[in-house]
Amino acid sequence: MSATAAAQWMQAQVDRHGCLYQDDVVDYLVKSGQEDLLRENADGNLVVGTPLLNAFRKLNAETVVWVKSDFYWRTRVAEDEPGREARG
Repeated sequence: MSATAAAQWMQAQVDRHGCLYQDDVVDYLVKSGQEDLLRENADGNLVVGTPLLNAFRKLNAETVVWVKSDFYWRTRVAEDEPGREARG
């Protein structure tokens, strides 16, 4: 699976459910044997790798935000400030 294909799956999940947790992406990719799209962070946890993040961002730069405190992406709402990160 390419980063583009995985990003399209991620976008479909956000479109369907309104949000997508990073843990769900990691689980999906591990179960699919696509660990090459992940990386290990400083705490030793698997997280979404940069090529996949870049492909995902290209699909929704203005319509999806990252909620850093809870590690998930969600559909942008009117109350969100400009930028990729949201407060909650």
